[in-house]
Amino acid sequence: MKNIMYVGTRNNDTEVTASQAILKGICDDGGLFIPKEIPKLDKPLEELMKLDYRDLAYEILKLYLSDFTEEELRYCINGAYDDKFDTPEIAPVIKKGDVSFIELFHGRTIAFKDMALSILPYLMKTAAKKNGVDKEIVILTATSGDTGKAALEGFAGVDGIRIIVFFPEDGVSPVQKLQMVTQVGANTCVAGIHGNFDDAQTAVKTIFTDDKLKNELADKGFIFSSANSINIGRLVPQVVYYFQAYLKMAQSGQIRLGDNINVTVPTGNFGNILAGYFASQMGLPVKTFICASNINNILTDFFTTGTYDKNRPFHITKSPSMDILVSSNLERLLCLSTSQEKTKELMEDLSKFGRYSLDLTGGIIKGYCATEKETCEAIKDMFVKNGYVMDTHTAVAYASYEKYKKESNDNTPTVIVSTASPYKFTKDVISSIDEKYEDMDFFPLMGELEKVSGLRIPDPVKGIELRPVVHKNVIDKTEIKDFVRKQLLG
Repeated sequence: MKNIMYVGTRNNDTEVTASQAILKGICDDGGLFIPKEIPKLDKPLEELMKLDYRDLAYEILKLYLSDFTEEELRYCINGAYDDKFDTPEIAPVIKKGDVSFIELFHGRTIAFKDMALSILPYLMKTAAKKNGVDKEIVILTATSGDTGKAALEGFAGVDGIRIIVFFPEDGVSPVQKLQMVTQVGANTCVAGIHGNFDDAQTAVKTIFTDDKLKNELADKGFIFSSANSINIGRLVPQVVYYFQAYLKMAQSGQIRLGDNINVTVPTGNFGNILAGYFASQMGLPVKTFICASNINNILTDFFTTGTYDKNRPFHITKSPSMDILVSSNLERLLCLSTSQEKTKELMEDLSKFGRYSLDLTGGIIKGYCATEKETCEAIKDMFVKNGYVMDTHTAVAYASYEKYKKESNDNTPTVIVSTASPYKFTKDVISSIDEKYEDMDFFPLMGELEKVSGLRIPDPVKGIELRPVVHKNVIDKTEIKDFVRKQLLG
């Protein structure tokens, strides 16, 4: 098995191990870590199909995290994928109509971020021990809704680690907000910001590259890392569930091993779909990835025209986790498609002018988007025809897939990545099914959705509106760096 090293997307002068990349989170120059080469499968799909999710995760992760021992990796995997998920399959695949859905919302925070953020704390603690880190690790995280709670849940109570989460105060759903601000744990800190996700993400990335602040905090015994998908330790565990989707479709007879599938992914920061791209480069038979966006359709435009331009209005939508105009993980695809030198040039263009151009329109990824109206119609259509309830993000993916299929006449078996429980976005979901619910309050509607759909309210959010608010910080987007300093230094 090859020893996979990691380099930056803007500079390949420094090579680090997987554990070192996980600890650093981001490169010193603001670039992201990528594997020097994407590993290839070392076992046939026939053999992988016999494995449960934990063993499948080991077979994939061992290829990327090659400086972890088998004992270390299995410890991380077994600690992550246990009974905190409400199904032994971890990520079940459900066929409805002419598509399949891989449900990634069966963890403690009922969103797909659990798939990676359940294991990242184990990986980080193991990496710290391997590298002799004696400082307290400070996790800085910007969230558009789901990463924050999943990271808080994963890192709460973990010795030697603190976590600070920033979210747009007016840009998440009521459930998403309550999940974060009611989080207990002496090592947790949450702050709403007057600004959007891009503002929070930019501020956090700036802190990571602020040598003066890093040195100041290092002298006090702190080092920074990230739980966002800019951290390679967040990204590579997501590769696993793409293999899970394919193998479950084969087990159910929807495809034969070796057949191509299409994959539709609701996308904001581009990490989720990039993990699928990694899987395809490893040998997973994928014909097309449909990159699904809401009306913040910057990625649709990029994959259609070759120009990425963030100089456009920012929209708050019914699918808030996708309300993003700076898709950080796209930088990794740019580098894999070109070079570090070219990627650095493109990122400088983005910083200076808010735009860049690179023609990837002929590749495996196709961009499609759905309006708010189309998203609501997709929810109702799927429920009426198949009795299946999608959340708003999954509905964006379904609506985008329908557009792709109509335009391309491509009937390749397709899996849609379902990223959140409908109970995270109850009001928009049930109001899409029946307009009579539009004027009702959010939390009573959970009971109504349960009655209408027969889908049980998940335990992690049942009665969440009654839980005490622990975190009451609300700051301006310009105050993020000072807030971090104050939290750590007093």
